Amino acid sequence: MKLYELAPGEGSRKSRKRVGRGTGSGMGKTSCRGHKGLKARSGGSVRPGFEGGQMPLYRRLPKRGFKSLSRINHAVVNVTDLERFDEGAVVNIPALKSVGLVKGRVDAVKILGSGEITRSLHLKQCSVSKTAREKIEAAGGNVEL
Repeated sequence: MKLYELAPGEGSRKSRKRVGRGTGSGMGKTSCRGHKGLKARSGGSVRPGFEGGQMPLYRRLPKRGFKSLSRINHAVVNVTDLERFDEGAVVNIPALKSVGLVKGRVDAVKILGSGEITRSLHLKQCSVSKTAREKIEAAGGNVEL
């Protein structure tokens, strides 16, 4: 087999439908749009979710729950995860994002006391649980709110 002998498989390549090129094309006159009606008009099509006048699905289903517009997205980080930082590093939300401990849009970070820590770190902009604060300060670090 040579490079110039390569050809696509039989029936795998279809020529595109050429609409509106006269009646002899088999798709002439109304150009496959039928007669009259909304979808025959230029720019005419039904909106997303429209079911021909039947009550649409998004209105048939019950509405549940409530999301406050002033909600705060909290991220949770354990004390063990802070071992990634170097000795004496400043830990805040941008630092946590750069290391990959926090992802996406985060308004607040809470440090929990699960695990152990051996490095002294300086925490800023983070709320800290009681046990986490004790472990961080025992390792020689400090917490600023």
